[in-house]
Amino acid sequence: MTTKIQPKLIIHGGAGSSLQGKGGVEKVRQLLHQVVEEVYTMLLAGASAKSAVVRGCQLLENEPRFNAGTGSVLQSDGQIRMSASLMDGTAQSFSGVINVSRVKNPIELAQFLQDSTDRVLSDYGAGELVRELQIPSHDGLTDMRLQEWIQERQDNFQKNMAGVIAEPELAESSNARRGTIGVVALDTEGNVVAGTSTGGKGFERIGRVSDSAMPAGNYATTHGGVSCTGIGEDIIDECLAPRIVIRLSDGMSLQQAMAKSFQEAGDNKRDLGAIALDAKGTIAWGKTCDVLLAAFHDGNKIGDTLEVAKGTQTGCI
Repeated sequence: MTTKIQPKLIIHGGAGSSLQGKGGVEKVRQLLHQVVEEVYTMLLAGASAKSAVVRGCQLLENEPRFNAGTGSVLQSDGQIRMSASLMDGTAQSFSGVINVSRVKNPIELAQFLQDSTDRVLSDYGAGELVRELQIPSHDGLTDMRLQEWIQERQDNFQKNMAGVIAEPELAESSNARRGTIGVVALDTEGNVVAGTSTGGKGFERIGRVSDSAMPAGNYATTHGGVSCTGIGEDIIDECLAPRIVIRLSDGMSLQQAMAKSFQEAGDNKRDLGAIALDAKGTIAWGKTCDVLLAAFHDGNKIGDTLEVAKGTQTGCI
């Protein structure tokens, strides 16, 4: 009889500068903990890591305060274009969509493409897939994101990107905020899966591709899985997710792999964060930014990283 493994779970809702006030922290904490509770219950009941990751991403995409799915930021031309990817560590299968529009949950397209011979589709191909699957059209635009774009247009697009949190009491004057959502899960069979979804930077050049649709930002093997957030170009330059996972396969512990990778990222003045799980059930996170909006279930309780001190840091449980 196969011994069942204690499932583990970690999620994130982006990274960036400090949340304004305790009210902001508590609101984000409540949102993240609710997602962790629902998804971890699935894992305990025997759901696969892939099903759990997809469900977690759906819940985060459906929350308009996060920059993915509903609530995604607008690009420079005022359009929403989203990207998402899914990687099954056991099957070594990566799938994703790039700059897809008018769909509620981009992660569902990445899930469908797991079984396809063509596993990463760009905007036109992703749109054709939406029509092929007869997925209802969905307008993910929120008033907050529209007003954000209108204000930035009036300012002649001086900011490099939009805000990670779309809520008045959480809005910040700084533009140092990064929006992505991600989930990494270990199921009772020992499978690790990672999923990541984003609305992009906001105000970016049309056609810009996010790290969330690349292995650079979302990667998993039988050794572990990583989902990244932050400045996409920085994540791509570091090739962060596979860098961490490959170090696991080379014999490093997850704690060592995270510490070394984030020391390098900090030395290179990157602005990013990541969540990770290894096949042994170790949970880890790292950041070079002020705040990483992450929460996890370690098998006993739910915890988060919302009030960890600023600066380059890693944590392991």
